[in-house]
Amino acid sequence: MSETSLDQETAEEYAGWFRALADPTRIRIMRFLSGHTDSVPVGEIVAHLRLNQSTVSHHLKILHTARFLTRRRVGASIRYAVNPRCVTEFPSAADILLGAPVRSCREPGSS
Repeated sequence: MSETSLDQETAEEYAGWFRALADPTRIRIMRFLSGHTDSVPVGEIVAHLRLNQSTVSHHLKILHTARFLTRRRVGASIRYAVNPRCVTEFPSAADILLGAPVRSCREPGSS
């Protein structure tokens, strides 16, 4: 593979990342969570955004599936945090267009 091309799997991964961020509510969620050092319960995210819990949960699921967020259960609550691996490895659109090294936020050995 040349340094200016992307394999299909990587291109699909990047497209998924951009689709996950292609919504103003998801951008707001990412911004809110990035300001916290600890994971945040869904209720706190709902209160901050002033949206229905079902709406917030839908967006959290998309961000988690794209691996932008981590989640963990604490009692009856699910808490979310920004995935630090994706923060350091998410390529900007300019990086892709300018041929920066290809990176992935997949764990080593996962597909």
